Formats: sequence, C-alpha cells, structure tokens
Amino acid sequence: MTAKNELIVEVTRGDMVESRHRGACVVVDAAGRTVHAWGDADRIIYPRSAIKPLQTLALIETGAAGGFGLGPGELALASASHGATPEHVAFVSEWLERIGLGSGDLECGGHEPMDKDAAKALARAGETPGPLHNNCSGKHAGFLTTAKHMDEPTAGYSKPDHPVQQRLLAMLSEMGDADLTSAPRGADGCGIPVIGMPLSALALALARMADPEGLDGDRADAANRIFAAMTENPRLVAGPRRFDTVAMEAGKGTFAVKSGAEGVHGAILPALGLGVALKIDDGSKRAAEVAMAAVLDHLVVLDGAAKKAMAAFLEAEVTNASGAKVGVIRMADGWAD
Repeated sequence: MTAKNELIVEVTRGDMVESRHRGACVVVDAAGRTVHAWGDADRIIYPRSAIKPLQTLALIETGAAGGFGLGPGELALASASHGATPEHVAFVSEWLERIGLGSGDLECGGHEPMDKDAAKALARAGETPGPLHNNCSGKHAGFLTTAKHMDEPTAGYSKPDHPVQQRLLAMLSEMGDADLTSAPRGADGCGIPVIGMPLSALALALARMADPEGLDGDRADAANRIFAAMTENPRLVAGPRRFDTVAMEAGKGTFAVKSGAEGVHGAILPALGLGVALKIDDGSKRAAEVAMAAVLDHLVVLDGAAKKAMAAFLEAEVTNASGAKVGVIRMADGWAD
C-alpha cells in the first residue's frame, strides 16, 4: 500500500501550473507498519509544533495537570499554536496566575498574534505583543506547570539540560521508537530545543496516541485525554479560519490534526488506529494544508459535510489584490496512485 512518488502540490494561474511544492508523507499504525507512504518516509525532519500533543503527555504523566486542576481547555492550549485571540490570551494568563507565575516567567518571547483580527486590535490599542501572544505560550505554561509540580527551577526550563526538556526527549524517543541521542539539534522558534527525527518516527508516535493500547496505563490515559481535549476545544488549538480548527470542527471528534512550522503537519486518527506525518520540502504552509486535507480525504475520514467544510483547503483559491480568483492550489493528478 505504498506509493514512492512524492507528494506534489500544484499552484495554478490561469491555464498553467506556475509552481510546484514537493514533499513526503507517511501513514503508520501503532505497531509501526506502514499503511501508505509518499516520498522518503525515513527522511530526518524537525517536527516543530506538530509534536505539541506529544509534549503535553508529560504534563499529565508527571501529575502536574492533576496537581493544579487543569482541565481540557488547558490541555488543548498546551497542545496548541494559538492565534492570541482575547480568549487565548486570557486563558493562558489565568492559568499562569493559578500556578503562582506570570507572563514574565514565559521564555517563549513575543510576536504579533497569528489571528489577524487580534493583531489589528493590538495595533489599534498601541500595545506591543508580549509572551502571552506567542502561539506557543500554552505549551510553555505547561512546561512551567510541570516544573512547579516537580519542584524544579522554573527559570531556564527551555534549556536542553533542564529536566523538563530531558523528559520530553525521553518520551519522544519512546513514542517514536527512535534513538535520538545523536540526532540533529537546533532551537525552535519559541526557544526550546528541537530534535531531528525520521518522519516515520513522528507518524509512529502519533499512531500510538491514536491507538494507545500498547502504552502503559498512565500514558494511554494521557493520550486519550489530550485527543479529547483537542477535538472538544478546536478553537483553542489554532483559531478562527485556521486549518487545525476548521478541520477538527469538521471532523466532529473523529481525528486531531496539528500543524508545525516549515511545512510539517501531523494527524491522530483513532478510528483507524493510524498516525500521519507530512513534510513539504520548501516549508510551504499553503502546500502542507492542501496536502493534509487531501490525505485525510484519501483515508476516508471526511464525510460529505466535512468535505464541504474543508473545501477551501482541499482546493485553495489563489486570488489577486482585488480578491478575484486567478488560480488554485491543488494536489497533482495521480498523487494517490
């Protein structure tokens, strides 16, 4: 059931294909069996924010989530790349206050809100974006919560040698069955370590969240809670009009998706017991979203209503400055053969 041809996403303008984005995708089950593969499934990638649901496992496993009474909203935000809407910012701020900390303890830095309306509102108010507006502030709040619960230093929690990051590295190795001791390393956009891993290992880790029967009881429970939190609160995972929120709202609890920077995307499919990992070579977000929508459709997890809701991603419009449609972004013919 594998196709060695690469994923190819075409961008048309008028009568011709103007650009092409190439990539790879692998779909595996919790035993590590490859169900589908396009391109090089074992290529080494930085998984970026696509691993946030996996990183949230430690928040629950350490007892930190229970110790501080965190609910589905906090678990969704810990797994999120949120848009910094007022809801997102208030939620993270209240969470930090609950654990006795504040925005100054976040080590993610600040950037303009990913939600366009939130960014405009901030600019109109003459305010400068801060750490709470960082799309990763929920994840970082989770790291701080774990450090507080484990009686570890909160300062420096983003450093590679901090116990918070060491736990995450061990968990990622276990879930993906990958020896990451000599893997490539770098720094993510929010300042935490980023570890290179095979695309297939990322898919396996997500498959084990989809079908956690082979995990120990605590981890299996954590995986189920994170999936439920994301699918019950899709607006917290991304925000209005953004792919992850639109897709999970359309899926109505049947799957979870999580995007990452530089054209990475992952999916958790409990009904099929599968994990999906996707990487677009040139890092294109527009191509990754079209490709992930197409893979979800190919795996028959989108019913008629969901396909209608996802239409803008299954074939995205290219518009000019006047808003007129001048082309489309679509999968190349024969990609699934």
